[in-house]
Amino acid sequence: MNIIPAIDLLDGQVVRLQKGDYNKKTVYNHNPLEEAAKFKAAGFSHIHVVDLNGAKSGSFENLPIIRSIMKETGLSVQTGGGVRSSEDIRKLLDAGLSGIICSSMAVKKPDEFLKAISSNPEEIILGLDLKDGKMAYGGWLETSDRSIEEFLNPMVEAGLQTVLSTDIARDGMLSGPNIDMYRDLQERFPALNWIASGGVSKPKDLIELKNIGLYGVVVGKAYYEGHITLNNLKQLHLQKP
Repeated sequence: MNIIPAIDLLDGQVVRLQKGDYNKKTVYNHNPLEEAAKFKAAGFSHIHVVDLNGAKSGSFENLPIIRSIMKETGLSVQTGGGVRSSEDIRKLLDAGLSGIICSSMAVKKPDEFLKAISSNPEEIILGLDLKDGKMAYGGWLETSDRSIEEFLNPMVEAGLQTVLSTDIARDGMLSGPNIDMYRDLQERFPALNWIASGGVSKPKDLIELKNIGLYGVVVGKAYYEGHITLNNLKQLHLQKP
């Protein structure tokens, strides 16, 4: 299982939000580059960076910081937040991002998103954020009543390979990941690479996700709050199936 350390950026700082609430933030580091360097030093080659300003504004306000992280550390980065169009995707790919996470665009511009998948199947990652069983988007401020099957099937046919799914109710809460939800999603769509996000609180959570055969997991608050060490992450990341 791929363990992907996370950096959430808001106003140029490393933060975490509770359940996506911008009014409930904790600042962990005023220097994102310093934080990224820790992951590099621990042996990681790939991280997850979210532009929380971009998720609300639709512009990549923290892209200069992300560029700096890639340039200074050599880390590959998957990013999300503010991706609204194929032009946005192209801008991020041109900036050197290895993975582009799209949520709102997939809901609001499905045809354009399908074309993006067809053109860049390895780089496009669907952000499937679930809030009380419903798909959420727009910085988790809006929800859709469409079924997951109706939503995903055309994307799978277009060549979608990877989905990052967040259980918003558990994001930033250190309450444990929704194992049943990820097991169910994986059984319903076995051809997809599923990346879990939200709720991880201790090394045992990572082992449980690994045991159900999940492709990857994003780890954020558990690390920043000291519940999981960099050494824990590294050891589990390097373990063979």
